Amino acid sequence: MSAACAATVLALLSATALAEDIKIGVILGFTGPIESLTPGMAESAELALKEASASGLLLGGSAVTSVRADSTCVDSAAAVAAAERLVTADRVAAIMGADCSGVTTAIANNVAIPNGVVMVSPSATSPALSDIDDNGLFHRTAPSDARQGQVLADVLTERGIKNVALTYTNNDYGKGLAESFTGAFKAAGGTVAISAAHEDGKADYAAEVGALAASGAKHLAVFGYVDQGGKGIIQASLDADAFSNFILADGMIGESLIEAIGDDLNGSIGTLPGGANDAATRFLDYAERNGVNGDGPFRGESYDAAALLVLAIQAAGSAERAAIQSNMMAVANAPGEEIAVGELAKGLEILAAGGEVNYVGATNVEFNEVGEVFGSYKELEVKNGKFETVRVR
Repeated sequence: MSAACAATVLALLSATALAEDIKIGVILGFTGPIESLTPGMAESAELALKEASASGLLLGGSAVTSVRADSTCVDSAAAVAAAERLVTADRVAAIMGADCSGVTTAIANNVAIPNGVVMVSPSATSPALSDIDDNGLFHRTAPSDARQGQVLADVLTERGIKNVALTYTNNDYGKGLAESFTGAFKAAGGTVAISAAHEDGKADYAAEVGALAASGAKHLAVFGYVDQGGKGIIQASLDADAFSNFILADGMIGESLIEAIGDDLNGSIGTLPGGANDAATRFLDYAERNGVNGDGPFRGESYDAAALLVLAIQAAGSAERAAIQSNMMAVANAPGEEIAVGELAKGLEILAAGGEVNYVGATNVEFNEVGEVFGSYKELEVKNGKFETVRVR
C-alpha cells in the first residue's frame, strides 16, 4: 500500500471512529395534567435534533436521536425511574426536560446530578430550582416564576384589578408561583382575598369553588394545569355561577382548555413565556416548513433546549457527559457569532473550526450565572375562542 493510500485509509478510519450515534433523552409528561401540551414540545425538540443530524456536521457525521420517556408531570417516583432508565439502560448523553417543576427537581437531584448528566428544562419554572446544588448540570430555557409572578401582578394592576381569589395546584410549581404573585400583587396595592391549594385528579371541585367564592372576590386566578385540576376549577366555577373572570398562568394556557370550556373563557387573561419578535416568528416559519406546529406553549423553549445540547456536544468535540457540561454556558452566551433558528449547521461548522457561537434561537437565549434565562412573557387574552397576544413584557 502506498503512503498516499495509507493516509487516506487512516483519515477514513478516523472519521468513522469520530462519528457515533448519540442519544438525547426527551422526558416530558406524555401522560398526566399537561399531556395535551407535551407532544408539541417533544416534536419541537426533536426538530433541532433532526436538523443537526441532517447537516452531517455533528462530530464528523454523527446522528443524534431522541429517546422519549414519560415524566407524568406529577409522580416523582415514576419520573425518577423513567430518567434512570434513560441514563443507565439507554445511555443518553444528556436530557431535554423535564417539564413540571416537582418532577424536574426530583430527576435533577436523584438522577442527573449524581450521574453527571446535563438536563435542560423547557418549562420547569419553580423559583426553587434556581438554588439547587447542581454542579452546573441543570439549565432551563423558560424563565423562573419569580418573574412570572411579578408580570402577572403588573398585568392586573394595569387593568385596575385590585382584589382576587387565588387557587393553585398543590405542588412545587403552584406553591412557588402563588408565593411570587402574592408578594408582588400585595406590594402593588392589590389584595388576595383567599389563597387555597387544590389537588389534581378530583372529579368534583364544588367545595373548593365554594370556599373561593365566599371570599367575595370577583376575579379568580387559577395557577393549575390545563388538563387537570385547573380546568376542573374553572368548569365548576361556571357551573355554580361563582366566577366568570379568570386569570391564568402558563400551566393553564393551551387549546385543550378552550375546547373544553368554550365561549365562557372569552375575556380570560393570562401570561405565557415567549415573545412576538423576529426570533419567535422565524421559529414558527421554520417549524411549519418542516412539518411541525410550533405555535404552542413551550415549543420554542423545547427547540432551544435541544439545540443548546447539540451545540455543546460539538463545542466539546465529544458526547461525553462531563464535556457537555463544560460547554453549555459557552454556546449560550456571547462572545461568538449569533446562531438563529434553522442555523444549527452554521453553528456546528463554526465550532468544528474552533470558533465561538452565541446561540439566540427561538427565545433569545441568554443564560445567567446559574444557567437560566430572564425571558419575556406574552400577556394573553381569550378573544373569540382564541388566545391572542395583547403585548410582550
